[in-house]
Amino acid sequence: MNVALPNSATPDKKLFYALLALLIWVPLPLASKRIWASMLLCTWVYALAAWAAWLLARQRLQPAAQLHKAWPALVLLGISLAWQCYLTALANIETFSAYLSTMLGLAYALVFCLCLLLVNSRERIKLLAWVLVGSALFQALYGSLMDLSGVNYLFFVPKDAYIGVNTGTFVNRNSQAGYLVMCVSIGIGLMLSTLAKTPAQNLREHSRRWMQAILSRKIVLRLSLVMIVAGLVMTHSRMGNTSFFASLMIIGPLALLLSRFNKRIRHQGSLKGMLILLISLVIIDIAVVGAFFGVDKVAQRLEATATNTETRDEVVQNALPLLQQVYLGGLGGGSFYTSFTEYRTFDSGRAFYDLAHNDYLQFTLEFGLLGFLPLLLLCIWVFYLGLAAQMKRRNRVLRGVGFGAAMSILAMGIHASVDFNLQIPANALTFMVVLALGYLSYHAKLVRTK
Repeated sequence: MNVALPNSATPDKKLFYALLALLIWVPLPLASKRIWASMLLCTWVYALAAWAAWLLARQRLQPAAQLHKAWPALVLLGISLAWQCYLTALANIETFSAYLSTMLGLAYALVFCLCLLLVNSRERIKLLAWVLVGSALFQALYGSLMDLSGVNYLFFVPKDAYIGVNTGTFVNRNSQAGYLVMCVSIGIGLMLSTLAKTPAQNLREHSRRWMQAILSRKIVLRLSLVMIVAGLVMTHSRMGNTSFFASLMIIGPLALLLSRFNKRIRHQGSLKGMLILLISLVIIDIAVVGAFFGVDKVAQRLEATATNTETRDEVVQNALPLLQQVYLGGLGGGSFYTSFTEYRTFDSGRAFYDLAHNDYLQFTLEFGLLGFLPLLLLCIWVFYLGLAAQMKRRNRVLRGVGFGAAMSILAMGIHASVDFNLQIPANALTFMVVLALGYLSYHAKLVRTK
């Protein structure tokens, strides 16, 4: 049950690069959370979709091979979008917010489809992963520079919140942390794909491989991951750091265990290299990098966290009566901040809550189970595919991106319980790319390019 993918030397090359440019752009203008940036994102995606449709109409792209096995994902996305459109048609209070939410939802679904259509070779998968790593590296370095220099600028806009912590071009440090975790997870998967197929036979072979690694792009990737993790620690995001380290601790051993059942690789020595890499990630990224860049401050914030000082749990509790009324059908996209006003209490504090600080709650309130469950099932299904790729696939790139997708989905699932990452356009769009990579890790049959 593999999807045969065509040669990467196709007329869609410029279209693929335009998609990569979009992935680099969306985090820059305050994570595309501003209305003008969200509209630009939608326009960009719709233009790419029209371009792809034009190539398909001229038979310069063949969609059947790439998308044939993706029909369950497309059905789930279609059900959710159809229900969102229905709720938007009924909207009579926050009409603009409902339309914008639906436009963004359609854009996210189209990006998922474009990735399945255009990421059609090993080289394109690796290039896409490198773009995500490079974008996260810029965010980490830029945010750290702003923090250490005291300049404190976002995207040509002075920072007025979260002074003294790394936010990159994001307004909220937790959103920045969520983005970095997704990208560094894919980067770890890319790192796993560079492991040697066979174990070194002697000391000379070990030395030769170490020298090759130092002189190759592998060392650039490893240093990039270290700097991204340093930037993640400098956000001081409690759940951002917790979700990263927890997902690495869970998916790492699980992927290693599943790989032992892969008859195609268990005699090749890549399992030993995978174990060494995972141990080095834990030791270097947590013990060394974390200690140097302030993981103790994250720990202090975790220790200081208490239900009597946090108001996020009160927001969830206050919203439960509303949830009981609309859990099946929902209120419509962008309706939380107007609907919640009636139910909030003094315990939720003075802050104005336009977002629920819980993606599960907000999706259910706005889209109901009819709109949210298909999306949740899609995430669970791709998470399974990413892990199953460890048992099935021999290709190191596919196993690597499967690992990264599974780790990213788990981390986002943990973080979503206390924050609103998927309400941020940059994070939501990047997450759809992660889901597409997870799908490809299991189903794609890559061919050699000339």
